[in-house]
Amino acid sequence: MSKQDSTTKPLSSRRDFLKSSTAVVLASTVADRLGNVPYVHAAGSDMIKVGLIGCGGRGSGAAEQVVRAAPNVKLVAMGDAFKDRLDSSRTELEKKHGEKIDVPEERRFVGFDAYQKVLASDIKYVILATPPGFRPQHLKAAVAAGKNIFTEKPVAVDGPGIRTCLAAYEEAKGKGLYIGAGTQRHHQTGYLETMKQVHDGAIGSIVAARCYWNQGTLWVKQRKPEWSDMEYQMRNWYYFTWLCGDHIVEQHVHNLDVVNWALQGHPVRAVGMGGRQVRTGPEYGHIYDHFTIDYEYDNGIHVMSMCRQIDNCENSVSEALVGTKGSCQANRYTITGEKQWRFKGKDNDPYLQEHTDLIECIRGGKPVNELKNVAESTLTAIMGRMSAYTGKAVTWDEALNSQEDLMPTELTWGKMPFPAVAMPGQTKLV
Repeated sequence: MSKQDSTTKPLSSRRDFLKSSTAVVLASTVADRLGNVPYVHAAGSDMIKVGLIGCGGRGSGAAEQVVRAAPNVKLVAMGDAFKDRLDSSRTELEKKHGEKIDVPEERRFVGFDAYQKVLASDIKYVILATPPGFRPQHLKAAVAAGKNIFTEKPVAVDGPGIRTCLAAYEEAKGKGLYIGAGTQRHHQTGYLETMKQVHDGAIGSIVAARCYWNQGTLWVKQRKPEWSDMEYQMRNWYYFTWLCGDHIVEQHVHNLDVVNWALQGHPVRAVGMGGRQVRTGPEYGHIYDHFTIDYEYDNGIHVMSMCRQIDNCENSVSEALVGTKGSCQANRYTITGEKQWRFKGKDNDPYLQEHTDLIECIRGGKPVNELKNVAESTLTAIMGRMSAYTGKAVTWDEALNSQEDLMPTELTWGKMPFPAVAMPGQTKLV
């Protein structure tokens, strides 16, 4: 990939994509409010057969949402690395949704190659919801198999993974495949209406922004004696960067995505810091518990980004924009300044709507491919992590072209080295 391909051209293409995709989704959500219904049903009656790859909490939730999102949708195949997780997911889904869950024994697949078997089955729509480290490989395979895709965020944990995703994006375009992503704020009525105000000039030109995802500690899995190193890391995946990307990538990507959406572009440089101050036990792997990043965009705008997972601290999940004519609190759907505005309509369930919108596009033949957008938001988070881990300034091109491949060369149920905690000033920028 040339330097021009990784900077100027993607930025221009992304702006065009954001305008067109926002218009499509906004039309659906406006109709939603006017009709005073919780979500818009996708038109058409052809059966959509869905496969699920990754049967944990988010994958099970996405499977439940897709069968509720539109008529004539069935879950017909499931795959996961662990049989117990697949079985419990299927049982709960079947209890709730009955005949919409049609996954007999021959369409339940377990192991590292389960994704290949799900993709080889008779499905039209695949949900990718494994830990993010596997996402590039699964996206590449799903596009090669000619499947329409709903991919959870983030879509990678390192530069090589992002390059795989961008290649899959281009291949999917050439094949006419439909791809939706789990950056659900793009399908949330309040956010869509707020961004329309911002892009129409309600706060003037944006000069600064800030975004936060500060909360307490999440779940943790204690190791069982019978688990190998690999099984332990995969079951406790949130705390290993090769699997989750660290929480700045896995979680804070949502807020960074909103800022990129508002600015209609990605940052060009990041300088950050972070550490592992409270969550220091071995059960927390090697990730950090806090980050603060200064992102610089190509027009000189600086964005303060902060994320933290420490109990008993000030919490905030939010995005704010400052403009020449006012300011916007995006997560509250409000604008103050020369123009006073607040979204007063009925909000929707974006986790449901993102599937409704994708199915509507598939059935209606309306092109949609959100992979590049979510890949750029993911890389925004990755470059922040890279800067915090190394203590160095990291440019967009350095992050995109990084040779640091975090995925193991071989996936086997056995010994797996535990990565060292990154030390700024000592950990090398690769």
